[in-house]
Amino acid sequence: MTGAVPEPLPDWLTTAARITALTGAGISTDSGIPDYRGPQGVWTRDPDAEKLVTLSYYVADPDIRRRAWLMRREMSARRPRPNAGHAALADLERRGRLRMLVTQNVDGLHQAAGSSPERVVEIHGTVHEVECLGCGERSSMTEALERVEAGEADPACLVCGGILKSATISFGQELDARSVEAAVAAARDCDVFLAVGTSLQVWPVAGLVEVALRGGAQVAIVNAEPTPFDELASLVVSEPIGTALPRLLAR
Repeated sequence: MTGAVPEPLPDWLTTAARITALTGAGISTDSGIPDYRGPQGVWTRDPDAEKLVTLSYYVADPDIRRRAWLMRREMSARRPRPNAGHAALADLERRGRLRMLVTQNVDGLHQAAGSSPERVVEIHGTVHEVECLGCGERSSMTEALERVEAGEADPACLVCGGILKSATISFGQELDARSVEAAVAAARDCDVFLAVGTSLQVWPVAGLVEVALRGGAQVAIVNAEPTPFDELASLVVSEPIGTALPRLLAR
């Protein structure tokens, strides 16, 4: 079943008691955060921007780091707020039907919408903290951006002088093993796996769909563009997430 939100909703969705959700950049576009691979995505319009989130370029090139800090400052100034899609998933948790929420996003909007931090697996980290690539020291992004505002174009670690980076997973950087384990466990142990706003092209996260299918779960995909897993899903919805997701999860 593809296209619009079906009426009536399928029984396997409305009766599901253990839903695992996977969210990607598409759920945050209504909050003013552009996606990456869509028709108007950041990397579609400016392929060179991908270097800002590629570890090898970031470490080797001070100019890339300076550009990255300016990008972070710009994103912080936007002060994005959760939208109806985030709210629908938070409400699903309040009704006791959400097993876990795995997100590829680093914006923290799920928690801002009311999702419990202990039920959110930030598989790609968080933009609200910075981490030293040398000693591992963590501090707040707010403090780092205050230093940028004060004139430090590429602020260094105050503990060891190492390179600071947002506490997000860049290309070429390993995922946190504990986060991956939690995501796989949630995909394996659910009756519905709901993929929202993700292209399902980034591995190993895309492989969670296969884990869920092997565990016997029904798969529902809500995304504007086709994904490689559409033919395996029981339901594919291409309507805007902000209106489709609240309707899908209304009961």
